[in-house]
Amino acid sequence: MASLSKSTYLMGLQCPKLLWHRYNAKELLQQPGTLAQAIFDQGHEVGAWAKRLFPTGIEIAPGVTDFDIVCAETQRQLVVRQPLFEPAFRAAGGYARIDILSPVDGDAWDIIEIKSSASVKDVYLEDVAFQAYVCTAAGLTIRRCYVLHINFSYVRQGEVDPQQLFTQVDVTRKVSALSGKIEDKVNAFAKVVRAAEHPAVNIGPHCNSPYECPLTNRCWAFLPEHNVMTLSRGTKKGFQLLVQGINAITDIPDTARLSRVQSIQKRAVVTKEPQIEPAQIKAFLGRLKYPLHYLDFETMGSAVPLFDGSRPFEQIPFQFSLHIVRQPGAEPEHRSFLAEGREDPRPCFMAALVEAIEPTGSLIAYNAPFEWGVLTGCANLLPQHADWVQSLQPRIIDLLEPFRKFHCYHPAQHGSASIKAVLPALTGKNYSQLAIGEGGTASLEFVRVTFTDVSAEERARVRRHLEEYCQLDTLAMVWLVEKLQELAG
Repeated sequence: MASLSKSTYLMGLQCPKLLWHRYNAKELLQQPGTLAQAIFDQGHEVGAWAKRLFPTGIEIAPGVTDFDIVCAETQRQLVVRQPLFEPAFRAAGGYARIDILSPVDGDAWDIIEIKSSASVKDVYLEDVAFQAYVCTAAGLTIRRCYVLHINFSYVRQGEVDPQQLFTQVDVTRKVSALSGKIEDKVNAFAKVVRAAEHPAVNIGPHCNSPYECPLTNRCWAFLPEHNVMTLSRGTKKGFQLLVQGINAITDIPDTARLSRVQSIQKRAVVTKEPQIEPAQIKAFLGRLKYPLHYLDFETMGSAVPLFDGSRPFEQIPFQFSLHIVRQPGAEPEHRSFLAEGREDPRPCFMAALVEAIEPTGSLIAYNAPFEWGVLTGCANLLPQHADWVQSLQPRIIDLLEPFRKFHCYHPAQHGSASIKAVLPALTGKNYSQLAIGEGGTASLEFVRVTFTDVSAEERARVRRHLEEYCQLDTLAMVWLVEKLQELAG
């Protein structure tokens, strides 16, 4: 068997069945989607910025994937005693490439692991511990181990400052506490990989922790459509029921303790009928004041801030859609904005929004705290809009509320209150006809055609799809309010 890499070692920690498939049936693993690839690409960008903290660093065999060549080049460069980027080592059943190996006093080294997140997670400690294990087995003296992660409080002003962008955390003590068990785990994982069949592993919390498992679709295929894992906010309860041999919501005994919304969900599945609370829906609708403004934002966020006055991962709005319904039964009027160019979109975004929103009437958003957070962020950057933004707060209505509280619930929602689940369940309409069908893809596509070199035709095509997607988000809210009005009687 080939040596374990740090990624396959982490697979073994998460699920030995996943590890076995990685070596013996890799073709059955679900391939990462565009969002996963974007996270991977962001990691490369963050790594490039981190390396600027070590100006004398040496990149080991850039672009080379042959591990023997990389290991040999690493050995040649160790004697130089300069920071090494991506050095590789193989020893004691494992191999690892280190983000940064930095020389310190004597002949010792520090391991520096770069992460494009804003904190140190437990899985990072396992990752670094494995690297330290391999390096030590290869004959290196490791003095300390660090995780270099994004400093969430950094605010960009001018050029990106790598010194301020990152926070370095000493994890040596925590890594040392894990090191004594690694050899036994490596040996155990080797047996798993060599086995003729994959180990039998029941589904459980490990299926999506610390990462979403690429075997989930296969491992969970035995579950019926309305299974206990679709219980609203009921992941822990679902696993408890599975352990008891209860797979379907219809088989949950009446003695089981369910929350109010879970009980409504069960009743909907058993009766095969929507569960409607007309009085609660009427009370919600009674808060709406015409003209109704249905509002949705699209945003982008990156680990490395793109603009002055922005922080890592801050959601920067680049698009809005607004449908205005002036009175009951009136046709909705559409207004929109989609940023152009590579400058900070927020000034133009806010100017267009101020012009588009009328001085009276409710502002309706789905999961409104998100839009409110974006607005307050823009007001902080652009204080000339602060009073106007504050004046909007009493007008904001969250359309998610009656669905999150299950005042209106359809069994086809499968426990979800997201607009992508509610819209088709209640209206039969969906996003399937769109080239861009969810916010993550919208953000990635906007960034791609705005900040990379693409043809004018490609840029125009994507911008057209972005307009279609954001417009449907607000039109969907119009349809849902109309449906609620119908259900309320």
